[in-house]
Amino acid sequence: MSKSPLLQNSLMLAPLIGATGSLVTAVGLWLMFIVVTSVFGLGMNALRSRMLPATHLLASVLLSATLTSCAELGAQVWSLQWHQQTGIYSALIALQCVVLEHTGFFQSTWRDRLRLCGLFGALMVSLGLLRELIGNGTLGNHLLWLVGATQTDWQGWVLTGDAGLRLATLAPGGFILLGLLIAAWQAWHRPTPSH
Repeated sequence: MSKSPLLQNSLMLAPLIGATGSLVTAVGLWLMFIVVTSVFGLGMNALRSRMLPATHLLASVLLSATLTSCAELGAQVWSLQWHQQTGIYSALIALQCVVLEHTGFFQSTWRDRLRLCGLFGALMVSLGLLRELIGNGTLGNHLLWLVGATQTDWQGWVLTGDAGLRLATLAPGGFILLGLLIAAWQAWHRPTPSH
């Protein structure tokens, strides 16, 4: 397997599309990703020098699965409603940790790691915000789930009377919106031909 960042970037596409149907799931999953990958990186940095290179993969699989399972259990205790909204995408964090370890992400400088996590978070939050605005016509719906509140009457800021375009909250709508954002980015940064 090559050490190119293509695999790690393509694995981040699944939660980027699947878990950004609303702002609360996007922010929550990004926070879970930051915590699990940080603890995983610290754990593997402590273990890497004490193990044979052939056992690195097994150790990273065990450590990432353990940390992700603990984070999921903590999320269930903290806010069951939010955990149910994230679905299977929080479990993919373990796979992302293993791939990041294999590609040498945790041996890179802290600025590179911070840049990738920040970019992933910015994409998650902005896509979640746009999909919630377009799909539900609200902003911050169920945001109190992240602080552990269970019985809340506050449903966020309702911006439109009708419910919005439901397709935007589904996975195909996420692909369409991401494609439109990439096309807009490329059109914005297209070099102008000189005469």
